[in-house]
Amino acid sequence: MAESSTALKTPLYDLHMELGAKMVEFAGYMMPVSYPAGIIKEHTHTREKAGLFDVSHMGQVKLIGSGAAEALETLVPGDVVGLAPGEQRYTLFTNEKGGILDDLMVTNDGESLFLVVNAACKDQDIAHLKQHLSDHCEIKVLEDRALLALQGPAAAKVMESFAPELNKLTFMKGAYASLNGAECFVTRSGYTGEDGFEISVPADECEALARALLAHEEVEPIGLGARDSLRLEAGLCLYGHDLNTETNLVEGNLKWVLSKPRRSGEAREGGFPGAAETLKQFAEGSSRKRVGIQPEGRAPVREGAEIQTLDGEKIGEITSGGFGPTVGKPVAMGYVSSEYAAVGSKLKVILRGREIAAEVVPAIFVEHRYFRG
Repeated sequence: MAESSTALKTPLYDLHMELGAKMVEFAGYMMPVSYPAGIIKEHTHTREKAGLFDVSHMGQVKLIGSGAAEALETLVPGDVVGLAPGEQRYTLFTNEKGGILDDLMVTNDGESLFLVVNAACKDQDIAHLKQHLSDHCEIKVLEDRALLALQGPAAAKVMESFAPELNKLTFMKGAYASLNGAECFVTRSGYTGEDGFEISVPADECEALARALLAHEEVEPIGLGARDSLRLEAGLCLYGHDLNTETNLVEGNLKWVLSKPRRSGEAREGGFPGAAETLKQFAEGSSRKRVGIQPEGRAPVREGAEIQTLDGEKIGEITSGGFGPTVGKPVAMGYVSSEYAAVGSKLKVILRGREIAAEVVPAIFVEHRYFRG
């Protein structure tokens, strides 16, 4: 693909080219969509061994100061105040109607809050933080750091060869460690459903670390194509597709994101943008809900495809869809009217004018294998 004159490059751009990656512009960056092995082999390798992802296009931010946690809670529905040092939490930026501005990861690194936000939203997220929190804490954008993700059942074995102490981490925990001589901040979570690690590394030391990781016999480079099929099989949302400003956490089937202390009648009830509407829907339910969709046959259904009742009434649409290499069949998720959201509900999806029989299923198509200790 021809490069855009305005597209940015991550610190691994030259390595991607050396490895024969097919590059595409994504969120303003030239990123690898696949390598010569192809998306299916990359997907399978991650499920069976370990895949290395360049996610340096994502935004990394630190909130520094004694009031940072309380301040961040004015923007998100999660329990940030209760995060102990080394603990990580998934949460959401919401708007005044409870719609989702972005989803993000927050970790208490012991001295500050370490945030990772989506690439396509990072400029607006940083502006949002500065507008609302500048009077309460220091907002430090980590423009000099890159981000790698090592995912798969062999990830722990690989990490042990670099920093054995990191294998003491469990799911949604983080710690500082030296990897290949670079001072890194490492969290243990992931966007594939597999055990894995995210590694924040100084940008000028990223390529050397990536090469060291790729030198391990279990590790192969993985592009955005397999990243998408892996997260879809794991039932994980992609912002801008499965979540957006018109969707709240109840509709998104993310009620667990509203932490207990922030719920009605609890110690820190509400206090985030759109709390009244969110708490109302949390108690009463929503008119639509994100669900897993299992189409019959082999043909994948794609984003935007209409979902209908068996009688032909439109009740929603697909927001993510594709073929699941691990499960060997199409997988999808989308929104349907709540009365049709029960697992087992029979539906149909319109694929290029053709009716495809489908069924509502749990949105997680492969078992999560996070390491919980």
